[in-house]
Amino acid sequence: MRSGARLRRWVARARLSSLRTTFTVSFAAVAAAVTVLVGFLSYDAAARLVRVDQQTVFEGVVQDLLDEVRHSALTPADFATADADGGPRDELIRPSGTVVQVLGPDASVVDRGHPPLPVGADDRRIAAARPAGQLVEHRDVDVGDGMYRVATVSLGDGRGAVQIAQEFSDTEDLLRELQQRTVLLVGAVVIAAGLFGWWLARRITSRLVRLAGAAEDVARTGRLGIQVPVAGYDEVARLGRSFDRMLGRLAQSEEDQRRLVQDAGHELRTPLTSLRTNISMLRRIDELPPAARGELVADLAQESRELTDLVNELVDLAAGQSDREPLQRVALADIAEDVAVAARRRTGRAVTVRVSGDTVVDGRPGALQRALSNLVDNAAKFDRGGGEPIDIVVTGVGMPVGASAGADGGAAVRVEVLDRGPGIAEEDLDRVFDRFYRAPDARSLPGSGLGLSIVREVAAAHGGDPFARRREGGGSAIGFTVGRGGGGED
Repeated sequence: MRSGARLRRWVARARLSSLRTTFTVSFAAVAAAVTVLVGFLSYDAAARLVRVDQQTVFEGVVQDLLDEVRHSALTPADFATADADGGPRDELIRPSGTVVQVLGPDASVVDRGHPPLPVGADDRRIAAARPAGQLVEHRDVDVGDGMYRVATVSLGDGRGAVQIAQEFSDTEDLLRELQQRTVLLVGAVVIAAGLFGWWLARRITSRLVRLAGAAEDVARTGRLGIQVPVAGYDEVARLGRSFDRMLGRLAQSEEDQRRLVQDAGHELRTPLTSLRTNISMLRRIDELPPAARGELVADLAQESRELTDLVNELVDLAAGQSDREPLQRVALADIAEDVAVAARRRTGRAVTVRVSGDTVVDGRPGALQRALSNLVDNAAKFDRGGGEPIDIVVTGVGMPVGASAGADGGAAVRVEVLDRGPGIAEEDLDRVFDRFYRAPDARSLPGSGLGLSIVREVAAAHGGDPFARRREGGGSAIGFTVGRGGGGED
């Protein structure tokens, strides 16, 4: 048994751990997707901007050189050395740090660049060209340890040409470093997101683990009084509080059932013992005198009726505890009239109904009729003189404008039954609604002590309270309220 319980607990925790893993992976995946997307877009935009800017600067330098050689007759000597006052060579170098190399008429290198630029057939052709400003451009030229973009511009009349070059391998190295740092940043963000997701998932699922542990303890031990740990105000906390309330309701229901069974067993013992004794006497009925036979049969009939009444009231009480009759709009005045008609037919007593105010409520008509019938039967049982009628008084009290009385409302309807019996002793007023309680003066009368207990159950189910008081001039007033708007005491 213990190994089975441990296995179930391990499986439950494994499922919760899987949920924790799912939270962690999901959180990390979302963070990774967002970071990768942002990193890729940022890198792409930065790389594009850097490359376009570099290309634009180089094209601007080439265009300036073309304009200058087309409008001025320049020679290789004009570009051979830097001029202190700022010559053509300086104007080419300053904007972007370009490399300048000057070629003579025969394409020989007049002024070598740093680093030296390669001279190809196209460059030699441009150096010997007659028109000034002819251009040949080379891309991705290996110069030393770097990659360069090279453009050659003719000076015209076969005077030579000027080569200008821009290194872009440094830019690519910079972009590669930026790419590597972006990848590292993405990795760091993913790891951080995973750790945070794991912490968050653990924080969430830890309460689920405790809740699952409480549920497993209930399933293993059958004890409903286990305290469920509840913290916070989110959905998990709401689940914990709902589970705690559910356990409380179940525990209360179990306790009510246990007390009902114990009380019923105690009350059933006496009539069953008496029945068993009288039945054993039936074996010798032929030996008994006629008077004793009649008394024996009468006792059996009386005890069987009491046992039947007790069983019926137990069934009614149990049904009241687990009543599934739906709520509906009912008029307590109509229920009172039906109960009065039935009581007149059953007891032959005069039963009157007095109604005041709005008596329409949201309730369960079967349960309300059962409670009111018990009150009338109780009054008929104790008021054996029959000198005055039994009065049923139904009063609408505490009725807000636009509201209706009921279990969930603030208004109430008060129902009471008045009789002129011996009344209830002051010390018994607080106990008459307890199960199986019978006042000392009533123990010789028929009954089980469950009728008023059913009244209390019905009143509680409809958001009300039972009440009992002594009447002036003798007798009792016993009743209940539906809803919380009316009190039971005058």
